[in-house]
Amino acid sequence: MTTSAVKNNFLPPGLVSNLQEVLLNRKGGAQDQQSKPNNNDEPAAQPSSSDSISDDAADTDGKKPVVLVTNADGIESPGLTCLVDALVRQGLCNVNVCAPQSDKSVAGHSVTLKETVAVTPTEVHGATAYEVSGTPVDCVSLALSGALFSWSKPVLVISGINRGSSCGHHMFYSGVVAGAREALFNGVPSISVSLDWRNDESQESDFKDAVSVCLPLISAAIRDIEKGAFPKCCLLHIGLPKSPLTNKGFKLTKQSLWSSKLCWQASSSTRNLAAGRFLPNQQSLGMQLAQLGRDASAAGAARKLATQRKNIEVVESVGVAGKSDPDRKVKYFRLELLDKKQEEEDEDLDFRALENGFVAVTPVSLVMHVETDVHSAALEWISSALEVEQ
Repeated sequence: MTTSAVKNNFLPPGLVSNLQEVLLNRKGGAQDQQSKPNNNDEPAAQPSSSDSISDDAADTDGKKPVVLVTNADGIESPGLTCLVDALVRQGLCNVNVCAPQSDKSVAGHSVTLKETVAVTPTEVHGATAYEVSGTPVDCVSLALSGALFSWSKPVLVISGINRGSSCGHHMFYSGVVAGAREALFNGVPSISVSLDWRNDESQESDFKDAVSVCLPLISAAIRDIEKGAFPKCCLLHIGLPKSPLTNKGFKLTKQSLWSSKLCWQASSSTRNLAAGRFLPNQQSLGMQLAQLGRDASAAGAARKLATQRKNIEVVESVGVAGKSDPDRKVKYFRLELLDKKQEEEDEDLDFRALENGFVAVTPVSLVMHVETDVHSAALEWISSALEVEQ
């Protein structure tokens, strides 16, 4: 661990020392902490009027802190269920869950506006839970609004465990990081967790191993939040290597420029155009049934105008009222992410740490800092541009 890894995240020295002390005291390959099952995980009672996060999130019976868990892969994904199961069995906190009902892993920091979001109560390994038809940010924002749970604020929001790393530029696309970021927007400490999943190597049991590795750090976070020692100026993203139990230890890292190439491929899709366009998941059942009637006639009115041209299907556009519009053509494309060769060699970068078998812990600030040379270049250009205009 080097100070340069923290310097580029623009973190205060006190926070750096705190993080380094926590990470150095925790070695890789930690075994899953076993404890007696918790039989008192009832939803937290109505909070007191105190402004303290710890007091707001304390259970009136056991005085245990409340932790909110969300994710981006969907509420039934193994990463979330393994994490919730471990937290419930550990018994240190009351665990509540609010997560998307389906995969929203690349939703970024998107929210659902002007459409209804459906919320359904469920149960995840003994934790009070809700599945939401929206994005990870919707889930966290809704949970913190007070509309679902009796508490006003949890002590900690954990987003994950996500299938696939969220290093570099992927943090901007990542729904799992966005869930943690939304919590921090609302003044709640947060952690996001991702597993460097490899399709040809990884298996679902790796999520249990990932939980056993990061659980000590999560427990320390809960403890230090109550003491006021956890960083408030950033969220922590934990990146777990593909073989969690054989990791080389925790490493404080900085966000890299690692990214994938966005490759759009022409598609000869034969999906129902009208149904695909007019049946979002967020609509209520009544709206869906009414729309189905309109779409049935609309789909019948639509017909193909030509055969495939360069593997692109062109079909007649169908309007809301079921009227065809021959002047509008629809082409289909499918997005794929392709790996790019990474040129950055700094060992303190997030993706390099993962490649080398470390657990990468990356502080993510809400403040976008501009380096001095970039600021100077922008100032020079603005000055010259204004001179020309005058």
